Amino acid sequence: MHRLAGFLIALTILIGSIHSPAFAQDKSLTVFAAASMKNALDDIDAAYTAKIGVKIVVSYAASSALAKQIEQGAPADIFASADTDWMDYAIAKKNINEPTRVNLLGNSIVLIAPKDSKIDSVAIRPSFDLAKFIGDGKIATADVKSVPVGKYAKAALEKLGAWEAAEPKFAMTENVRAALALVARGEAALGIVYSTDAKVEPGVKIVGTFPADSHPAIIYPVAATTTAKAETADYLAFLRSSAAKAIFEKYGFKFLISPTT
Repeated sequence: MHRLAGFLIALTILIGSIHSPAFAQDKSLTVFAAASMKNALDDIDAAYTAKIGVKIVVSYAASSALAKQIEQGAPADIFASADTDWMDYAIAKKNINEPTRVNLLGNSIVLIAPKDSKIDSVAIRPSFDLAKFIGDGKIATADVKSVPVGKYAKAALEKLGAWEAAEPKFAMTENVRAALALVARGEAALGIVYSTDAKVEPGVKIVGTFPADSHPAIIYPVAATTTAKAETADYLAFLRSSAAKAIFEKYGFKFLISPTT
C-alpha cells in the first residue's frame, strides 16, 4: 500500500508539473535564416527572448539549402532568405504562409581582401580585369549557381564584363560565411561577400564596392512557414519593430519597411 501511495503521489506531482505555468512558458520557435544574418539576428533574438520569454533556435545556412530542407519537411517556423528567388521557391512548394511575407532588409556586395593584403583599392567598373589583381590566387564566394551572394556576384561580374576572365579563379563555398573565412585566413586573395559580412570580420578589408545597378536588388524576405506555431506572428512583428531596425542597421543592413513601434 505504501508503494502504491508513493507512486500515486509521484504521478500527481508529474501531472501537476506538466500543467504548471513554468512548463507552459517553456516555448521556442525555430528560425531558418541566411548565414549572413547571424550576428544581427543573434542580437535580435536575445532581445526578443529577454522581452517575451520565448526561446529562438536558429539554423544558419545558405538560403538555397534552407529552402530545400523546409521542402523536405525540416521543422521550421520562420524562413529568412537572402534573396527573393528562394522565398518564391518555398512559396511555390506550398511551404510558406504567403500573407506573412515581408521584404525586410537590403544589403550590398563588396570585394574583400585579407587585412594585410597589398591590394588596397579596386576600381569596380565596366570591363575591369578582376583576375589580374591576384595572380595565381583565388577569389572566394558562395556557389554562383544557387547561393544568393554567389548569384549576385556572378550577375555583377557579367554585367561589368569581368566574369569570363575571372571565372577560372573562383573558389565556391557552401555559404557566404565560408567564403568570408577563406579570405580572413588568407586562403583566397579576394572574396565577394555582403558588406555586412565584411563589417563583422576583422581579418578582412573592403577593397571595392559593386555598383547597385550591376546586379539584382539584394532583398531579404522573411515569412512564417505553413507549419509555424501560433507564437510566430509575434516574433515576425518584433522583426518589423523599431528595436529590430536599430540592431539590423547597426550591422549595416538596410531596413526596407516602415518600422512598427
